Amino acid sequence: MRLVLTSDTHLPVRAASLPAALMAAVDDADAVVHAGDWIDEATLDLLESRSRRLIGVYGNNDGPELRLRLPEVAHADLEGVRFGVVHETGPAAGRERRCAARFPDLDVLVFGHSHIPWDTTAGSLRLLNPGSPTDRRRQPSCTFMTLTVEDGRVYDVTLHHLPQRR
Repeated sequence: MRLVLTSDTHLPVRAASLPAALMAAVDDADAVVHAGDWIDEATLDLLESRSRRLIGVYGNNDGPELRLRLPEVAHADLEGVRFGVVHETGPAAGRERRCAARFPDLDVLVFGHSHIPWDTTAGSLRLLNPGSPTDRRRQPSCTFMTLTVEDGRVYDVTLHHLPQRR
């Protein structure tokens, strides 16, 4: 099963549309995970229409319409891997310890908010932040992640760097 992980799309504030490379990956994926800060419902509608399966949560910048349609925390079992999705996990210092304590029954936690790509482990919990495909902040480029899950394992976690918009 091929997954696309994204977060912090911030449309239409940070960009007019999602990058073509991200949308091509969405079209090829078996599931798409979005860790919040959509900003507009049109982005949710777009990803729902283009995804075979969409797992998403709302973020701190998402208004009442998105909060009615999305949970604060989502869970999914994908090919025997227990995923959780949340927008915020707090400061980087102590993140692994806090998340392992808060989500003891997960294998992978996908989160957003910082726009900073992250891939670490806390015991058996893997923490992944795909960054942002539209707002690089202090990062060298905008990003998203892909990975494969099969037979209860995660493979080929890849951080994709997007070309700068013109």
